[in-house]
Amino acid sequence: MTGLKTSLIAGAMLAATVGAAAAQPLTVVELFTSQGCSSCPPANANLIKVKDQPGVLALSFNVTYWDYLGWKDTFGRKEFTDRQVTYEPSLGRDGPFTPQVVVNGRADGVGAAAGEIQGLIAKGGHPQGPELSLGQSKVSIGAGKAPGGGADIWLVRYNRGVVEVPVARGENTGRTLPHANVVHALTKLGSWNGQATTLPLPAAGGGLSTAVLVQGPNGGPILAAATN
Repeated sequence: MTGLKTSLIAGAMLAATVGAAAAQPLTVVELFTSQGCSSCPPANANLIKVKDQPGVLALSFNVTYWDYLGWKDTFGRKEFTDRQVTYEPSLGRDGPFTPQVVVNGRADGVGAAAGEIQGLIAKGGHPQGPELSLGQSKVSIGAGKAPGGGADIWLVRYNRGVVEVPVARGENTGRTLPHANVVHALTKLGSWNGQATTLPLPAAGGGLSTAVLVQGPNGGPILAAATN
């Protein structure tokens, strides 16, 4: 009986540990990068180092404003550039630049130096918003205190893992650049006003993973994040 009791206690402790890990708030690390930017590869490599860190959601957003240099970014989308531009005033920046790492919508930096992204993660704190969970076909957001004007609910589709991209022209001619957790689509699902909310979650295609962000308006702080 003693052995059985010990096993039950150990099992309960393990379940509690797993539950605590599952409930840990996600720190969102966004890298704004471009295949046409010769300064970006070190930041790309640093994002790869933190992408599997517990409690971290790392995302690569490829921007378009360096396409004129001779290489059209294969992952670049206007809405990703728009997202970065929206961040800049609240971060005290005059305009977008690459590479730029934004953590929880609160702290930013270049992200190219060794250990810099880890420092930004520590500086960015943890999201302190509502409970957020993803089901098979729905997003559930708990009640809580919303910012004035409400918060935005963003749907992110991304390719989990690392992909290598050969670049044939521009500043990175002849290089093969690794990218971590590349975002392919960004859509606003709706708004959150502080009341418990459930929204339909469209099915993902093409083997993409899903993340949902609850975020203050106009590039404000990220209040909650979840991924499947």
